[in-house]
Amino acid sequence: MKIAYISTYMPRPCGLATFNANLKSAIAKNLSNGDKDSYVVAINDHDDLEQYAYGKEVKYIIRQQHQKDYIQAANFINNSLADVCIMQHEFGIYGGDSGVYVLPLLNRLEKPLISILHTILKEPSYLQKLIIQDIAKQSSKIVVMAEKAVQFLVDIYGIPQEKIALIHHGVPDYADDLEEIINKPKLLPGKRSLLTFGLISRNKGLETAIKALPAIVAKHPDVVYTIIGKTHPHILKNQGEEYRDYLKKLASDLGVSRNVNFINSFVSEDELAKYLRAAEIYITPYLNEAQITSGTLSYAVGAGAAVVSTPYWHAQELLADNRGKLFPFNDHEALAQTINDLLSNDNKLRTIRDNAYSYGLSLRYPKIGGLYKSLAKEAIDSYEPKAPVENFHLNTDLLPTFTLDYVKRLTDDTGIVQHARYGIPNLKEGYCMDDNSRALIMALMAYDQYKSKEALDLLPIYLSFIQYMQCDNGNFRNFLSFKREYLDEVGTDDSYGRTLWALGFMICNSPNNSYKEFARELFFNSLRHLDNLEHLRGYANSIIGLAHYLNSYPDENLQFKMMILADKLVAAYEANRATNWHWFEEKMTYDNAILPLALLKAYEVSNNYIYKEVGMQTLNFLDEQTLSHGYYSPIGNDGWLYKNGTKAIFDQQAIETMAAVMMYFQAFETTKDTRFIQKMFKSYLWFLGENTLRIPLYDHETNGCCDGLTPHGLNRNQGAESTLAYFISHLTVLKAQEKEYLFNEAVRSEKCD
Repeated sequence: MKIAYISTYMPRPCGLATFNANLKSAIAKNLSNGDKDSYVVAINDHDDLEQYAYGKEVKYIIRQQHQKDYIQAANFINNSLADVCIMQHEFGIYGGDSGVYVLPLLNRLEKPLISILHTILKEPSYLQKLIIQDIAKQSSKIVVMAEKAVQFLVDIYGIPQEKIALIHHGVPDYADDLEEIINKPKLLPGKRSLLTFGLISRNKGLETAIKALPAIVAKHPDVVYTIIGKTHPHILKNQGEEYRDYLKKLASDLGVSRNVNFINSFVSEDELAKYLRAAEIYITPYLNEAQITSGTLSYAVGAGAAVVSTPYWHAQELLADNRGKLFPFNDHEALAQTINDLLSNDNKLRTIRDNAYSYGLSLRYPKIGGLYKSLAKEAIDSYEPKAPVENFHLNTDLLPTFTLDYVKRLTDDTGIVQHARYGIPNLKEGYCMDDNSRALIMALMAYDQYKSKEALDLLPIYLSFIQYMQCDNGNFRNFLSFKREYLDEVGTDDSYGRTLWALGFMICNSPNNSYKEFARELFFNSLRHLDNLEHLRGYANSIIGLAHYLNSYPDENLQFKMMILADKLVAAYEANRATNWHWFEEKMTYDNAILPLALLKAYEVSNNYIYKEVGMQTLNFLDEQTLSHGYYSPIGNDGWLYKNGTKAIFDQQAIETMAAVMMYFQAFETTKDTRFIQKMFKSYLWFLGENTLRIPLYDHETNGCCDGLTPHGLNRNQGAESTLAYFISHLTVLKAQEKEYLFNEAVRSEKCD
């Protein structure tokens, strides 16, 4: 049996990595030929493929925030000799919102799959619930480690019980007997040892244990509480050692510093086993019940430690039948009383350790490995290959590698420069608000997609530019010279609306609270100008900004303002439409797709059906003018398209394509019709050469985008507008791929209809 293991992997300091390595070894012990041809697909939390010194069993590495890697990993597995895949699932180890990037990989797998769920939420978000449901659809079996997890999957997620297998968390095969466990070796001579281990974060509740120490030390002055573990990497990145420093200060303030021992490292299993054997009492003082699996708790029980824990879900099950003691959440007094009682009563302590050790024998990894071997054989024997050509996929392999190098070249400490001569910033032209607003949106999308520090570093530049350009009445100027001198007193409705869009998007997607509050201030200052708008594209851009805000922060007054603008678009449509003309004006000019997009966004927030109806009618009309030749051909700026007239082919602009890409994606979000995803991707390919002249506008050499298609070829200048339009389109396609778990459901529904 050849197995592909999908998970984090050693030496990455991660509980799932340790579990995956132990499971691989445990299953191998149950196979006659070991796991000679099995391999690991490892998940990296960094772009550097050399980040961890993996063993030769790691055959493929997925960079967490790179969607392409997931697709290519599926291809690698499908072309390998693997008979079955075993995947560890935890929302935080995969890329995208709630780890949604893993779904395209699973949807493309052509091997039987066993998925091990380490977290099952009682109150999942809409997306988290969909992710678990789709994992279940793609899996032959779902493995959980607690009875309550089975109940949750059936009652909350609607997963058939026959698809769920309960296999408890494994523990090392400790090479000793009960007497050796009970006669604890002493790592700290003359001391009685309390222990907690695992990655450190605030939800572990370690302050509860430290607050209990004064009462414990008063009766048992020889007690030492050892805390083993590094700070969780994501917390360390964002907050440093703030929590560890707080715990140290707390111990000092309570006068128990000498009784607390911090070991700031990710210890090996052999070393951990020594600490577990030496500990008389193991403590898990987690702060709430929502912990369905705890590997550290399983290890402690397996090692014969007396466990004292808060009553989170896994602890309630594992410590039943006097295999441990429970105390209430956040109750340090109850914890102190429980530990003092055990330390003062050797018979009680020994009974709990005896019960834990005996139960832990059934959790030893070789036995757990045998259960997984049987499950894998069942999955292989019952596997039915997926029907070919049924599934629809986005071919994102065609997308160039994403890089912000050219955007950074155009950006200085003031903002993003408006124009470029070929690929060189043209400083004489200065800056404009439109581009800096687009740049803010693009940087937020890039940060969301890749968790890119480069994108994060750009955000304050664009935010600062917007603040500098805001007028006292809430409106914005549009143009600024390279000398930072204002070049206009009042900007256009378009630039105002695009800025409102950027600020609304920022408020809902800010990486930190400071940026969010800054954007909120600018956003609400600008609303004073909202009633002064006179032009359709000003309405449309503003609607999109308000809709983004309202999706996260419902506000009846703002929704009313948004609907007034949407009603103006509907009124313009009613005034200008005719039998063969379904548009808002008597001509189609620039940034056309923004208008249907705005109405579909308004429908998303208000559920007012007229917005959807007009949005889809005008989208379909625009569709006829731009996609009728099998490739995307936007309305040319050199003459536009008048009612009863002929469409101008050139000058084709990148912002037209960006708006179309976003419009089609929104249409899919509204209808779940995968045809709009196909049209979205077809529009995006305009940048890569699927256009009237069959010439790519994206420049692989500079990583910028040419300014347009002319009758004579490319406009070789690569300004901010076109480059940002390309990258926003690129990132929208990647965002759409996150929804791939919905594509095939829609296709199947269409076939059933």
